[in-house]
Amino acid sequence: MSDTPVDTSKRTWLIASGCAGAAGGVAVAVPFVSSFQPSEKAKAAGAAVEVDISALQPGEKLTVEWRGKPVWILKRTPEQIASLAKTEPQLADPKSDRKTYPTPEYAKNQHRSIKPEIFVGVGICTHLGCSPGDKFQTGPQPSLPDDWNGGFLCACHGSTFDVAGRVFKNKPAPDNLEIPPHMYLSDSRLLIGEDKKA
Repeated sequence: MSDTPVDTSKRTWLIASGCAGAAGGVAVAVPFVSSFQPSEKAKAAGAAVEVDISALQPGEKLTVEWRGKPVWILKRTPEQIASLAKTEPQLADPKSDRKTYPTPEYAKNQHRSIKPEIFVGVGICTHLGCSPGDKFQTGPQPSLPDDWNGGFLCACHGSTFDVAGRVFKNKPAPDNLEIPPHMYLSDSRLLIGEDKKA
């Protein structure tokens, strides 16, 4: 033990300045750490969007935003997948060969997707940029053919698309719906905007 008396004013000053330094460190660290997140500007410019699809049930569609565009994620039923072969003779570009909206190689198949049951497409009509509506019910309906197998209808000018986003012949829309770059991070996590191997 030392016989030197404790200088309480010095101790108080050291504690106060230590606390102020710690608070300043936290104040600097929070913006620094948050700077690693993509900004709203970066997201709008095309930052990838991660989506949890674990709750999506067959026949349900989820819409997310990527680059300011609506991206549809449709979990197709077995009947919807089977309908893709039936509609093929009626389509303008069944193999997605047109180059206006190039289809990624992994989606150049009948279902236009990585997994047959999950369709990922930009929900903007290739005619004038309207957003088509869901017409998943099959059979005769207003503005649709009697042998309708389900898909999408752009009510603006009558363009129709199957559940793979492929446009029917003799419609105003010149091309199939765009397929954005995407990849699976897991069975229930989808990344839209990137398709490179991690």
